[in-house]
Amino acid sequence: MTTSVKTTKVYDEMIEFIAAGTTPQSVIAFKLSTAAQERLEDLVYRHQTGELTPEEKRELDHFLTLEHIMTLAKARAYTYIQAE
Repeated sequence: MTTSVKTTKVYDEMIEFIAAGTTPQSVIAFKLSTAAQERLEDLVYRHQTGELTPEEKRELDHFLTLEHIMTLAKARAYTYIQAE
């Protein structure tokens, strides 16, 4: 189940999204691209089978941290929208 999508880290899209500036609506609507989602699925699969390199494990760990932050940001964005 390996893919060839390795040109950027899976979490780079999240960093670019945040750096470009956001609105509550865009935070709620944010989704990974298909390529990034495939890379993430590959990392998770390879983690489950014990095939990750230390570098890939760091990539997965960084993504999971950012994904948690995005989940919290989406929840907060809903509160901003409801307050409007």
